[in-house]
Amino acid sequence: MKILSVEQIRLADAFTIEHEPVLSIDLMERAATKIFEWMRKRLQPQSEVMIFAGTGNNGGDGLALARLLIENGFHVNTSLIRYTETLSPDCEINYNRLRDMTASQLADVHQEADLPVVTEGTIIVDALFGSGLNRPVSGLAKSTIDLINSGDNVVISIDMPSGLYADRAIDPKLDTVVEADYTLSFQFPKLSFLWPENDRFVGRWEILDIKLDLRFISEVRTPFSMLEKRTVNGFLHKRSKFSHKGTFGHALIIAGSAAKSGAAILAAKACLISGAGLLHVHLPESVQIPMQSAFPEAMISRDAHQDCFSKLPDLSPFNAIAAGPGMGTAEETVKAMKLLIQQATTPLVLDADALNILAENKTWLAFLPKNSILTPHPGEFERLVGSWTNSFERLDLQRQLSLKFGVIIVLKGAHTCISFPDGQCVFNTTGNPGMATAGSGDVLTGMITGLIAQQYSPSQAAMLGVYLHGLAGDLAAGKLGMESVIASEIIRSIPEAFKSL
Repeated sequence: MKILSVEQIRLADAFTIEHEPVLSIDLMERAATKIFEWMRKRLQPQSEVMIFAGTGNNGGDGLALARLLIENGFHVNTSLIRYTETLSPDCEINYNRLRDMTASQLADVHQEADLPVVTEGTIIVDALFGSGLNRPVSGLAKSTIDLINSGDNVVISIDMPSGLYADRAIDPKLDTVVEADYTLSFQFPKLSFLWPENDRFVGRWEILDIKLDLRFISEVRTPFSMLEKRTVNGFLHKRSKFSHKGTFGHALIIAGSAAKSGAAILAAKACLISGAGLLHVHLPESVQIPMQSAFPEAMISRDAHQDCFSKLPDLSPFNAIAAGPGMGTAEETVKAMKLLIQQATTPLVLDADALNILAENKTWLAFLPKNSILTPHPGEFERLVGSWTNSFERLDLQRQLSLKFGVIIVLKGAHTCISFPDGQCVFNTTGNPGMATAGSGDVLTGMITGLIAQQYSPSQAAMLGVYLHGLAGDLAAGKLGMESVIASEIIRSIPEAFKSL
């Protein structure tokens, strides 16, 4: 699913109106009907609804929704917030339609004193601005948003929480934004929905299909998209009857150090359970017995050092190489890591301490094999690129790093963002807060490495690994509850995640 800018969405609307063809007022009716259908499934017959409508097309959506709710027996109060006296043409049509209904209970609000009293339990619909806003809210509109946010009412925003921008960051000191429980967006998500700082405004967001023209959608270009099941299904490999373990590759994971054997074990298990044919784990001496005891399927590549990675093994047998989980940052490890970057001829998967070493030696980034995959969490990413003030800036830093060094970056978190050397970015649609647990990232590193071993391209391995990792976490949370998800349970759910594809 593509993520379009506000301007591109306007063009999609205009293209649909011209080429379907459909009148703009009828496209508005289509949108309002989708919202009505969503609400009707969730409202109780006695539900009280209060709609705050603006003077633009978002307000027109709200006015049309009010009419549909009233026609179906719901009790609705509607306030037209006249922060400007001129209505958009389609808003005015729906205003007149609603005004002519005997049960409309429509009020024009010209000043703050005219704002209604919101009673407890009333469901509020925010239809003030939508995605058309390009400046801070002030005056009567600001007072209305303050009223909406003042109680504990359930709030539903149409298209966008009013006051939030789709394509740029808000200023917490200047901008007033509706704090929605649900945001119902038309056809496409907005980039701002994906950022942690906007979660309290957006709430749970859902996409309503209003049948914008598929020709425009297929041809429009955007660097941003959502990672969906159909995407990963498109390149999922099928296994031949005459396959053998050599068919599915030979992986090397450099991991573990004194007191951090668990990270190596988790990565190794995830690698083989994700389908790699053979796996060597390069380990210091103190981690070898724990690995052999916990996971006999993994072969051991022995490091001479008792407690840390210090010597690079022969890399020639391996077609997938990862480094970092539990590896530590000892002086010997830093030197061995430099040799790994210099000698590797295949893309690397680097996580955890491998990234921390890179952050202290940023000139090494230029020598990484092209299409290497870096899998930082936000803290590790900040050590690589420096700080940012908002997630739009963070996204720019991520894309610049991928473009400059020809690497794939998997920036972990809710809606994990994968950036590619061509500037494209995809945001994941699987996963849940229960995956914020120790070892979850080690599992992802192992999964991506196992997929590369099977001859998935690095881009495919990153997308499939991230999607399946989140899906396995969802399956684990479904069985255990989010609080009880641990990394081992994510691994146990990988087979079911594969089967679901």
